Amino acid sequence: MAPRVTPARMAAFRVLLAMERSSNAHCDDLLRAPAMESLSQADRNLTTALVMGVLRWQLALDAILARHLQRKSPLDAEVAIALRLGAWQLLGMDRIPAHAALTESVELTKVSGHSFASGLVNAVLRRVAENASSIVLDPISAHPAWMVERWTAQFGRDAAASIAAHNQHAPPVALRLSATADADAESLPAGALLTRARRLIESGDAPESMRIQDEGSQLVAELAGRASRILDCCAAPGGKTAILAENNPQAEITASDISETRLNAMRRSFACDPLTAKIHWVHADATNLPFRDGAAVSGSFDLIVCDAPCSGTGTLARNPEIKLRLAVSDLQRQQERQIAILRSVYRVLAPGGRLVYSTCSLEAEENAMVVETILASEPTARLLDVGERLTTMEAEEGLHPHGAELLRRTALRDNGCLQTLPGVSPCDGFFAAILTRNSTARA
Repeated sequence: MAPRVTPARMAAFRVLLAMERSSNAHCDDLLRAPAMESLSQADRNLTTALVMGVLRWQLALDAILARHLQRKSPLDAEVAIALRLGAWQLLGMDRIPAHAALTESVELTKVSGHSFASGLVNAVLRRVAENASSIVLDPISAHPAWMVERWTAQFGRDAAASIAAHNQHAPPVALRLSATADADAESLPAGALLTRARRLIESGDAPESMRIQDEGSQLVAELAGRASRILDCCAAPGGKTAILAENNPQAEITASDISETRLNAMRRSFACDPLTAKIHWVHADATNLPFRDGAAVSGSFDLIVCDAPCSGTGTLARNPEIKLRLAVSDLQRQQERQIAILRSVYRVLAPGGRLVYSTCSLEAEENAMVVETILASEPTARLLDVGERLTTMEAEEGLHPHGAELLRRTALRDNGCLQTLPGVSPCDGFFAAILTRNSTARA
């Protein structure tokens, strides 16, 4: 089928088509699928660059293409994807000759069974190529207008522009330094925030003694601190669980998740490390945890981490398909689920215990408004100041002094919660709040 189309472009076309046809498809999964293994390393790299570039810039590319399309009726998915691939190569990949981008996009149209549209694809991309020097890809236009408007209202125009610009490039790769890391791993460049974080400068696999984990994700787990009986209630894929185990080697730790498949994957990967091998695994929906009420000490936890499922708008640089699928109306549904989860989790928090609620979202509905709902409905709940925890982490040398100062300046909110912003903070966008349970109700 594809002798006239290079393997990388054919693979990118198939991935993008799968994304278009299924709202449950994820680019990361497809780019790591067995079908990619037959490609050379160079072709895998080009496939990734094509797919991620098109997804990151799709809204902007579609607007540019629309200006050169005489017809206004919707295009077949195969034709639209061929046009996007060609436009992205012409406008965003300066090492690819224009004739190669144009010719192979036309061929993709033909081999996908849409020969009737090959003339249209050829004509539109020729017009884009002729005007390429005057076309500017604007990060703001690569995002839904409602999303940018919300960020502007909440964080300010400059921060919204920084978030949008950050989302249009591959984010830096952060690593977590394990307790058994060797000297080579320790010598990697330091992280921007945490002393146990490192950065991967060159592309390639992380050292065996390290795992890839964004510093924002690491920070949430570090905020939790130490305790004797710990629950990670939305545990998969397990990065935060591992940090809890590393920081609490003597603790009784329970990890639960709604996905039995993902929980079993964690169990297998953690079985080889003595620090994580003793974790208790519970398959459970966090809205209905199978533990006794928090009033009974034997059924409660003195530390809970609840990294709740969310829209993921703090991770658009890694997951650009989110901005193509998310609607503002989805946030209410997410909020209802998060409130149900946090209410369920709070019930198994011991008096005096701490509960870290977090999301990788930038949206108030999923963050501060969820916490406010719980504070209003639970008389014994109280919000702790994340700033005080940052001071403790700095004193214990878990947080670089410059990292602590950066977080205080850019991420601490007036209500005592934390909200990192991509492009402003050196990590993904994470929200975190620390709740405690008083033994008596507030007056």
